[in-house]
Amino acid sequence: MKAIAYRASLPISDDKALLDVELPAPIASGRDLLVEVKAISVNPVDTKIRRNVAPPAGELKVIGWDAVGIVKAVGPEASLFRPGDEVWYAGALNRPGANSELHLVDERIAGHKPRKLSFAQAAALPLTAITAWELLFERLEASRDRSLSGKSILITGAAGGVGSILLQLARQLTGLTVIGTASRAESASWVSELGAHHVLDHSKPLQEEFQRLGLPPVDYVASLNQSDTHFPALAELIAPQGKLALIDDPEHLDVRLLKRKSVSLHWEFMFTRSLFATDDMQKQHQILNDVAQLIDSGVLKTTLGEHFGQINAANLKRAHALLESQRATGKIVLEGF
Repeated sequence: MKAIAYRASLPISDDKALLDVELPAPIASGRDLLVEVKAISVNPVDTKIRRNVAPPAGELKVIGWDAVGIVKAVGPEASLFRPGDEVWYAGALNRPGANSELHLVDERIAGHKPRKLSFAQAAALPLTAITAWELLFERLEASRDRSLSGKSILITGAAGGVGSILLQLARQLTGLTVIGTASRAESASWVSELGAHHVLDHSKPLQEEFQRLGLPPVDYVASLNQSDTHFPALAELIAPQGKLALIDDPEHLDVRLLKRKSVSLHWEFMFTRSLFATDDMQKQHQILNDVAQLIDSGVLKTTLGEHFGQINAANLKRAHALLESQRATGKIVLEGF
């Protein structure tokens, strides 16, 4: 089967950073699905793994943690899907990635693809949708009703992949006032179109942006990037007994800034369930099915930003480079081998 892989951790500018290769086709066992991959998207985790995790000498490493495709075969213990089903998923960090024609995924972390989206449109969503859902409803414990009317959430980096679906979930499923941040005109427009009540410029001091719009302290904060840079401002802008969640990898955080207000700090890492095979691992199957239903009913929409064409090394290198520039809006999708 065709795949895109690498032999060494290299800068994306290096010709050998990602390679077109041929690999043996995998075989489904246990609760695995064998999926014929139709479309993928690219996430920051792809670039982090490529830069920092080299395969053993002489081996190839396949990455990629967003895929949509058709089930070709199921393992003997699988019961949630059958061959021919269209599925979408983010996969597991401790298994080969989905940048390949055929891919194995545990059925408990896969869902039925939204019927109203194309393969490319659907590929933009699995990893970010699970991340956003877990962050909002499980880490921050926001209610899926209108009981939070009068309360607010600040989403920093709202134009990115996670922010693009998180602000939709917050706007459509809660009563929260949604405040998003973006630093460019096109990204600010994107955030506004997806449902933010207010859009702030995070290249400016956030306290000044709050004062400019006359906004009160927020009850919830979702810090999606540059958390170490924004953390002092976030600690100042959050309300007493608020909740702050983050997903990035800050070098240093002075959590003492949260003590005076009794603010709780929450990490969200969507691979936790699959990495540790938690008892509630199948929750991600349900999340993906719920999101698919919300899409098919018109409540949520795809966060596809750019379509980079065929799934190959050259196009994936372009996608990695754009992500590393931190100037991507929405998700980057590739389709077909």
